[in-house]
Amino acid sequence: MASAATTLRAGLPDRYRTPDDIAELFGVPLKTVYHWRKQRTGPPGFRVGRHVRYDPVAVQAWVAQQSELDAA
Repeated sequence: MASAATTLRAGLPDRYRTPDDIAELFGVPLKTVYHWRKQRTGPPGFRVGRHVRYDPVAVQAWVAQQSELDAA
C-alpha cells in the first residue's frame, strides 16, 4: 500500500522552481522575475507562505505560449 506522502505527491513535480531558478533559466536578473510577477507578464507563480514558487509544467506552458506569440 502506498504511503500517505506518496499519495499526496502523486501528480506533483519533484521540485517546484524558485525565483532564482527562473532568473537563471532565462538568463535575466532576479529583479526582472519579480517585475514579471508584479506585472503578471511572466510565468505564473504561487505563494507558499512568504515564498514564491513556480510549477515547472506551468513554466513550460508559458514558454510555449510566448513562442507562439512571437511567431505570430
